[in-house]
Amino acid sequence: MTVTTDFDPNAPLLDVDDVVIEYETRADGRLVAVDGVSFTVGRDETFGLVGESGCGKSTVAKAVLGLLPRNGHVTGGEIRYRGVDVASIDREQLNEIRWEHVSLISQGAMNALNPVHRISTQIVEAIQAHRDASKDDARERVGELFELVGLDPERMDDYPHQFSGGMKQRAYIAMALALEPDLIVADEPTTALDVIVQDQILKRINELKDQLDVSMLLISHDISVIAETCDRMGVMYSGHMMEHGDIKSLFRNPYNPYTLGLQNAFPTLFGEQKALVSIPGNPPDIAERPSGCQFAGRCPFATDRCLEAHPEVEQVGEDHFSACYRHDIIEDMRRRAPEQETWTERRTGPAEREEVADD
Repeated sequence: MTVTTDFDPNAPLLDVDDVVIEYETRADGRLVAVDGVSFTVGRDETFGLVGESGCGKSTVAKAVLGLLPRNGHVTGGEIRYRGVDVASIDREQLNEIRWEHVSLISQGAMNALNPVHRISTQIVEAIQAHRDASKDDARERVGELFELVGLDPERMDDYPHQFSGGMKQRAYIAMALALEPDLIVADEPTTALDVIVQDQILKRINELKDQLDVSMLLISHDISVIAETCDRMGVMYSGHMMEHGDIKSLFRNPYNPYTLGLQNAFPTLFGEQKALVSIPGNPPDIAERPSGCQFAGRCPFATDRCLEAHPEVEQVGEDHFSACYRHDIIEDMRRRAPEQETWTERRTGPAEREEVADD
């Protein structure tokens, strides 16, 4: 039996449902890297996952493709591609989905190409692994892909070291598109590129998305990249989904203090130019996570209740969800969040911060 016969035509393209991912370590035992994360990616849609380094977003991306390291395991929930739980199928079935239906633009894609093989050889190998194609037909497809991503087809027999960083990135995007997948997982696709090349790559990704009707799960720590590229987004922090939904709703009316903090850290091209405001402190150590809201230790609006348990995700708009106990004072949080004093005020206990927030 093949996986393709089991696809549900009515299911979302990707449905991440209450997923828990753990790592086995010698020093600290089992560590929870992702805790109860849920989101969906629809057809012809780009969904962005944003958050600080170590929040678990790349772990989610690896789990979608079955690429977790040996000590990583999905221990709760399901990751369903068109209704098929990719976390529970065998390797042969998973290989049928990978590249044919779901492909990857990996983090550090510039170093993902094999330096001792010509770029054309590497893409031809990917095509022939899944399709009954002759070498000549596969090479013809490589030429088409190079034109598609804005590379000269005459350069397809070059080695990776003969390409610039931006050209390598485009070549890897070409490889990801080789079999016309429905979903591309792009993990930090502009990492290590200068801002000019980043802009070129992002524009090309947007053009290809519209031209080919492909969906994308885009992972980034840069909220401005997500804003420029995505239709919907999720904000992760310390293994939890803090807020997710329609991109316009999240940017115009954020409900979560962490989202407000992320927005403060990036400049705006419109309106009054203000000094950037950073979030003090660091995310909690994965081995020593607090029992309450994961963001409480850095949140200027936290109360004693926030220390009891991490809040459940609740619906706050038509396609807008947030995990926070303080939705009742959202207007006050939005008003005060852009001020540096809000984040740098004397760090007392949550109870005292509650009195300040309720003034």
